[in-house]
Amino acid sequence: MEFNPPLEEGRLLRRYKRFLADIRTLDGEELTIHCPNTGSMFNCMVEGGQVWFSRSNDPKRKLPGTWEISETPQGRLACVNTGRANRLVEEALNAGVISELAGFTSLRREVAYGDEGSRVDFCLQFPSGPAYVEVKSVTLGFDGHGVAAFPDAVTQRGAKHLRELATLARKGVRAVQLYCVNLTGVEAVRPAHEIDSAYAEALKVAAQAGVEVIAYGVHLDSRQVYIDQPLPVIL
Repeated sequence: MEFNPPLEEGRLLRRYKRFLADIRTLDGEELTIHCPNTGSMFNCMVEGGQVWFSRSNDPKRKLPGTWEISETPQGRLACVNTGRANRLVEEALNAGVISELAGFTSLRREVAYGDEGSRVDFCLQFPSGPAYVEVKSVTLGFDGHGVAAFPDAVTQRGAKHLRELATLARKGVRAVQLYCVNLTGVEAVRPAHEIDSAYAEALKVAAQAGVEVIAYGVHLDSRQVYIDQPLPVIL
């Protein structure tokens, strides 16, 4: 996925009210832009660090741009626009990059399912039956480690999705938890048990029930981002 139009560079002044960020562009212009990330963004940004943003010319928009990439305290790059994760995964699915899910005959998005009223990100149809795929965007890394973690804040919704997938798996329906790791310099992924122990336990239970837990990393720079490699998941 290419960033089109090209991203502009700046420096982060502050992020506040979850959805707002003040930045200073290379030309010295100070802007308030949209932060499309509902998480805590823990270890994912640093005041004064580099950021890249997409600018909009839509006169109906209240804010002139969207924060896309952040420099982390460890000097990594993180794609903080969580809305990109599903598009990256769909692009990779259609290109056959995600080998575990190759060979599907149709793809549907946001399909209602489960006993708790959920919507799965993708439902893939195979000759052998459907596969329900839940996608999570991962941007949390820690000092001195090449292991990313999820989530960066307590997520009851994430735990619910794991319960729904586990229920499918126990019924013999293929269920997949896919982590899209939008963070450079990563070699593996694990649940962030120190942040949300309930989610970590739900992931363990889901895996034991037969849910496939897979992760893929990305190539990320200011010009493009795309899924390029499988990563091990440490349960």
